[in-house]
Amino acid sequence: MPMWPTPYVSFPGTAREALEFYRDVFGGDLTLHTRADFGSADEPLEAIAHGILSGPVQLFGADADGPAPSPHCEGIMFSLLGASDAETLTGWFARLAEGGRVVDDLRSRPWGASDGQVVDKYGLHWLIGFEH
Repeated sequence: MPMWPTPYVSFPGTAREALEFYRDVFGGDLTLHTRADFGSADEPLEAIAHGILSGPVQLFGADADGPAPSPHCEGIMFSLLGASDAETLTGWFARLAEGGRVVDDLRSRPWGASDGQVVDKYGLHWLIGFEH
């Protein structure tokens, strides 16, 4: 069974909100563990120490310790090329664009596929596409 890298994102105190957003976009199961759950005395105790989104898209995340910049991707994208059917991928693109920024519209390309890029409201850069 092949193993794929799973992105692990450090959020600036928005891990719960962000991971719930991704669960709403992609579906799947979300498990959130707070610092208190892990027996940490570090404040805030309700901060997410480890979150797991399992489903069609797998993503890990946590609240960063101390002051942390918002996540941003420079020179890297999370690729969902062919990860599902065209209707699902088109829906994911639209949902990720809500409150985010479309970098390149999801559209037909000369090579017979459709793709596009979006940076979501949490700063993650996505490449989404499908074959016709």
